Amino acid sequence: MRSPRNTRRAALAALVGITLITTACGSDAQDAEPASTASSSTNPEGRVAVSYEGGVAVLDAATLDVVQQFGTEEFTRLNAAGDGRHVLVTTSAGFQLLDTVAPELTALTYPATTAGHVVRHAGKTVLFDDGTGTTTIVETSELATATGTLPEATTYTSKTPHHGVSIQLEDGTLLTTVGDETTRTGALALEPQGEDWKQIASDSSCPGIHGEGTAAGEAVIFGCEDGALLFHDGEFEKFTAPDEYGRMGNAFVSETSPIVVGDYKNDPDAEGYLLDAVTLIDTERGDYQVVQLPEDVQYTFRDVARGPDDLAYILATDGAIHVLDPESGELVEEFPVVDAWEGPAEWQDPHPAIVADGDIAYVTEPAEKAVHAVDLTTGEVTASVTLDQVPNEIAATLGAH
Repeated sequence: MRSPRNTRRAALAALVGITLITTACGSDAQDAEPASTASSSTNPEGRVAVSYEGGVAVLDAATLDVVQQFGTEEFTRLNAAGDGRHVLVTTSAGFQLLDTVAPELTALTYPATTAGHVVRHAGKTVLFDDGTGTTTIVETSELATATGTLPEATTYTSKTPHHGVSIQLEDGTLLTTVGDETTRTGALALEPQGEDWKQIASDSSCPGIHGEGTAAGEAVIFGCEDGALLFHDGEFEKFTAPDEYGRMGNAFVSETSPIVVGDYKNDPDAEGYLLDAVTLIDTERGDYQVVQLPEDVQYTFRDVARGPDDLAYILATDGAIHVLDPESGELVEEFPVVDAWEGPAEWQDPHPAIVADGDIAYVTEPAEKAVHAVDLTTGEVTASVTLDQVPNEIAATLGAH
């Protein structure tokens, strides 16, 4: 691997203490009234959505004041649309647009029987319906101005439904997973031909294919149960894990770095959802390595984000954000943020999560019903809020504001 870079971070001793937690005066979720009059004058550019049982709250990104709350289904997932304004709420009806600026949980929904992954890349927002195998491709910029009707979309439907994911590249190439209700095997590369698609490449050497990430130069990585699958320059390439079972299920990427950080699990029978190692894949050099983390640094799929300097930020069970340099594979700093926590019994259960937007990370602390904003360049907690509900998933609006 490459030698470590010199970090510009201040020493841990310079960390600023956690700011006083403020209590949000949230209204009943079903009423969807503003949580406070003070929040109505807040600059709407940049907001955060947090789901909880039966609802979703919109927070001001700077202050974390609750702007408004909306009732929804018992368990929903949240994904940034990538337009700086909307979050896609996955419900039993499909992908529902949450306008964080209005704010409004709109009636605009891209139908799906089992709404799954959302991918943002190259000015496209791509939705995957696990129940039908349908990929829906939307111009991200058109989502930003959506009012009474949904922007038009392009679709592709897999031969068989499966838990999958798709991404469209700059040149129009569509990468999409292959599988059925019981197995997933690999991916296809397709090019548009009028209203149809033509297959240009395929690979079936990626059992359990899951997750997707795009590194520098549009190097696209998918996770496999025995390594990872790369698509670059029109071709697929397989990376093999050092263990017979070496699953990467999620890729954490920066489009300005060639190195992909992936989660890693080498025991298919392990109980719980905590992980203690990461994969580092250099898509330029073709390197694939597994890095074992210290004993006290365990995490789940919700606990890794990429941020400033293309570093990786791991929210671990000891309550700290551990800063990983992907070029060296070393942990270079740590920022205490929340109390120590235990892994969830089920993956859907509330447990600490991290998302990043620029230099700021947003961290949930379900045990305290809290959300924190952290400056990733210093480790300072810049804002905190205590909610009336237990936060579960979290999404920042992302994109141009």
